[in-house]
Amino acid sequence: MKLIAAHVLISGKVQGVGYRYSTVHKAKELGLQGWVKNLEDGRVETVFEGSQMAVEQMIQWCHQGPQGAIVSEVRVERVQPEALEGFEIKYS
Repeated sequence: MKLIAAHVLISGKVQGVGYRYSTVHKAKELGLQGWVKNLEDGRVETVFEGSQMAVEQMIQWCHQGPQGAIVSEVRVERVQPEALEGFEIKYS
């Protein structure tokens, strides 16, 4: 299986609504590797690695996010996979 990776920035009402926790749950459900974190400017930043189909499904999910989120923009940049392991919330 060919791995692809995407660096994604999500804007809108995406903090304080469980976005990171929901992202971890969905990413693990799809078998993705990577991480997610809140940014000081109110956005959520995340990296997904996995099959093309799973990464594309995850990006589509980001446009809605969890209940309570109001997503205004999803910016996607294709990046080189780094062979990440697991999917975690970063707190830095």
